[in-house]
Amino acid sequence: MSTYQAKDIQILEGLEPVRKRPGMYIGSTSSTGLHHLVWEILDNSVDEALNGHCNHIEITLHGEDEITLKDNGRGIPVDTFRKTKKSAMEILFTTLHSGGKFQEGNYKVSGGLHGVGMAVVCALSESLTATSRRDGFEWSQTYSCGQPQDKLKKGKATRNHGTEITFRPDPKIFPKIAWNVKGILEQAESKAFLNKGLKITVHENGSTHVFQYPEGIKDFIQKITPAGQSLTPEPLYVEKEDKQLRLEVAFLWTSKTDTVIHSYANAIKTVDGGAHESGFRNGITKALKAYIERRNLLPKGISSVNGDDVKEGLVAIINVYLQGDVEFQGQTKGRLNSDITSQVDSVVRHSLEDFLNTHQTQGDILANRIILAAQARIASRQAKEAVHRKSNVSHRLNLPGKLSDCSSTVREESELFICEGDSAGGSSKQARDRKTQAILPIRGKILNVETATKDKILANQEIQNIVSALGAGIEPHFNYEKLRYGKIILMTDADVDGAHICTLLLTFFYRFMPRLIHENHLYIAQPPLYRIDAGKKTFYAVDDKEKEKIVSKLNGAKYEVGRFKGLGEMPSVDLKNTTMNKDNRTLIRVTIADDQNTNVTFDKLMGKDAQNRFKFIKEKAVFFQDLDI
Repeated sequence: MSTYQAKDIQILEGLEPVRKRPGMYIGSTSSTGLHHLVWEILDNSVDEALNGHCNHIEITLHGEDEITLKDNGRGIPVDTFRKTKKSAMEILFTTLHSGGKFQEGNYKVSGGLHGVGMAVVCALSESLTATSRRDGFEWSQTYSCGQPQDKLKKGKATRNHGTEITFRPDPKIFPKIAWNVKGILEQAESKAFLNKGLKITVHENGSTHVFQYPEGIKDFIQKITPAGQSLTPEPLYVEKEDKQLRLEVAFLWTSKTDTVIHSYANAIKTVDGGAHESGFRNGITKALKAYIERRNLLPKGISSVNGDDVKEGLVAIINVYLQGDVEFQGQTKGRLNSDITSQVDSVVRHSLEDFLNTHQTQGDILANRIILAAQARIASRQAKEAVHRKSNVSHRLNLPGKLSDCSSTVREESELFICEGDSAGGSSKQARDRKTQAILPIRGKILNVETATKDKILANQEIQNIVSALGAGIEPHFNYEKLRYGKIILMTDADVDGAHICTLLLTFFYRFMPRLIHENHLYIAQPPLYRIDAGKKTFYAVDDKEKEKIVSKLNGAKYEVGRFKGLGEMPSVDLKNTTMNKDNRTLIRVTIADDQNTNVTFDKLMGKDAQNRFKFIKEKAVFFQDLDI
């Protein structure tokens, strides 16, 4: 029997907890966590701008593993900390929960309130050099893995002021260090959008990018909304400020069915929403319901509109600045918990009501848009119920007839392979593990949901089969708890037609089951296109490039190359060994790095406007010499 005594208890000192459990402070050690280090330092500079002390921030990427962030704010304090013989700078970089944001008066508004950002970056950096320009001099100190490498140095005299931090993340903590330039540019641009007039310059690979927007989020919403889609000439804009709260909202409606909401609190993106989003949605719903009822615009058969109707086609940016204690959920600040729902609700509702009543022509256009959504909701209710089934395995009779289900009832180990055609379905059934792998063949290319009406989508037999097999329904009534499979794997032929079917399926899942993607349930199989036999050895290649690479390594040995016409023509033993066996296969996990760009991409490539695709093909054609068409 093992013992558990006082000697087994470990106390982590200083920044040891950060290095021991980095995920607690930055979410993970993946690319997301790596870039969280950058956002922590950037947010400090933005806080200086929010409080009127800084108007220019510079970001410089040095290769793939080092970065510098510089601002012209007040600079980090360098005088001796009152309780120690160390400088204030050293305390800030080496001590958790230290900072100037706990004391009222130093920062009226701030996104970093926990006092751990700079110390966490320092702890997880192989090297970090901080320079503070203030009090007429440059002051600098170097750190490594949270430990100072020298004492604070007083440098040359200067009239400039501000902070400059250069750091290199620790490869012992992060398995892969590579800056996502696109992500950094987007983050810099969003910070510039959220702070009117703030200039942010990014230097990378010999290029310089400057972001500065005098109209702030009004410029932002016009950028993310494709030209001609807004139902009003200008986005609606609300701004309100009092002693505790400054609220800034820009929003509009389009004829699209998807909703795009970007919310921020003290210039921090709240990816999980929170009180400000709830208040905003409540406010616009109350205002539009009151306007529609007052104008007696509801047609027969509709008693009222609801929040889902109001948010359909909505594009909004919500930006709040709070003074005093701001309550975020977690160190990564994904959700705002501060109790401001009723304040935001009131401001937005009264502002929108005033606009609707003074611009009745535009008000009626928006009202009709909401009523149309209500009509579609009511008309499709029966169809939704028809495809929405309970996940309890005792209801197997409700499953699609073509589904070859697995015997396991444990979601985490169960997999659903969606393949094209009965022939591929037959091969897959022979190759599968019956306990954990289910097979659902679909007939050819499913409906393009980006261009079809909701009624037509819900009436489509192939889509009904997919929804019934998964058991969780579709948005806005998707029930994650009833999902029957831990992995949904798109397994199509390794050719152009297969890629097209895969794209149509991705479009459906993105529009109607986005949580499957956000929760890492959706994957794409990688079946081989070629089989290379060389003596007793067999190799597989997913494309021409991999085939040539394999052949080049055979050193002149005799070989035969066979090309698979499709999954239906592939021997089940090959399909099992290369694509379905969990020990040998390669799966591509479908993720969404940026909802805004993903939404625009689907609209461009799968939407009704063919000109967008024509333009895309013209721009990209130069990169392709040989196409398998």
